[in-house]
Amino acid sequence: MSAGLDPSGTGFETRAVRGGGVSDPATGAVNTPVYLSSTFEQDGVGSPRQGYEYARTNNPSRASLEQHLGLLEGARFSLAFASGLAAEDAVMRLLEHGERLVLQTDSYGGTCRLAVRVHGRAGILVEAVDPAALASDLTGRVRMVWLETPTNPRLRVVDIAAVAELAHRAGAVVVVDNTFATPYLQRPLELGADVVVHSSTKYLGGHSDVVGGVAATNDPGIAERLRFLQNAAGAVPSPFDCFLVQRGVKTLPLRMQRHCDNALAVVELLRAHDAVEEVRHPSLAGHPGHDVARRQMRGFGGMVSFTLAAGEPAALALCARTRLFILAESLGAVESLIEHPARMTHASTSGTSNEVPANLVRLSVGLESADDLVADLRQALDSLGSP
Repeated sequence: MSAGLDPSGTGFETRAVRGGGVSDPATGAVNTPVYLSSTFEQDGVGSPRQGYEYARTNNPSRASLEQHLGLLEGARFSLAFASGLAAEDAVMRLLEHGERLVLQTDSYGGTCRLAVRVHGRAGILVEAVDPAALASDLTGRVRMVWLETPTNPRLRVVDIAAVAELAHRAGAVVVVDNTFATPYLQRPLELGADVVVHSSTKYLGGHSDVVGGVAATNDPGIAERLRFLQNAAGAVPSPFDCFLVQRGVKTLPLRMQRHCDNALAVVELLRAHDAVEEVRHPSLAGHPGHDVARRQMRGFGGMVSFTLAAGEPAALALCARTRLFILAESLGAVESLIEHPARMTHASTSGTSNEVPANLVRLSVGLESADDLVADLRQALDSLGSP
């Protein structure tokens, strides 16, 4: 980025490409170098040079990424973590013993596991509540409301502004997992959320080659506490991980538009196929939250879920019969993925209120030719009628 350019007042695409900071002053490198040093020379006792003393506390590669992600989310403060769950763990540590965490139903299985089996055992009161019932459930010592929109894997859409108004009235902090939408499609802080979290492993990194997380906020008090936890617990990304996420972020607008376009082509095929029972995508007029998605998102995203009329056996068979869609966990990368949530990413929700239907299949629609992806799914669905 050329000296003197302030990307904060520019378009999203410019911020995505140029938001990581000025060119390296030592060499003129246009990409932030990968600073692999674990410690930094100090000018004097207690006088770190340019604010860097030890890499767990801070690192120039991480600082560049955090500035970059903050610009994209419209956040004054952004903190990078070693994984999405590490970021979520830090945010949940804002809660004190006996305080209540209202967790939206249909949340990611890993989030539920972290909340119930880790923080719940430490004395946090965790309750899963349907978003439609939040108005009557924000009572008692509620301290935090955790939203995910669109949800994983049912793709339900939640009205962030409406929930934030109710939560703030009850004195609760609102956290939004923005992993599926990304800041390109949705800006939760502008809609009233207090904290945004991401698994930067997914769309932000975008290439299935890095694991990372981020938490962003405009609240100085929350930011100070999260910065303390980031350093005290030490769940920080490596400098090279920061480089990979930042490299991915630079193409985020282009990739997200292609993800959205390809997903619409896949949805059209699924809706027309006899083997499919129900298609779940925010673009559909009958989808729960479709009208909200039109208001608070600039596109409907690249994730598609659907159920099969022949039940779980058909869902498992389909996952084994695609050729372009790779059977794998995770999402949000350039290649298309297919998975069976009930037995894969959401197996930990079995027997709970967040249990996933056994006949549900989740697609992460990638950047390949839309025609090729449609043809692959068509042949796999057609084959369900054969032994």
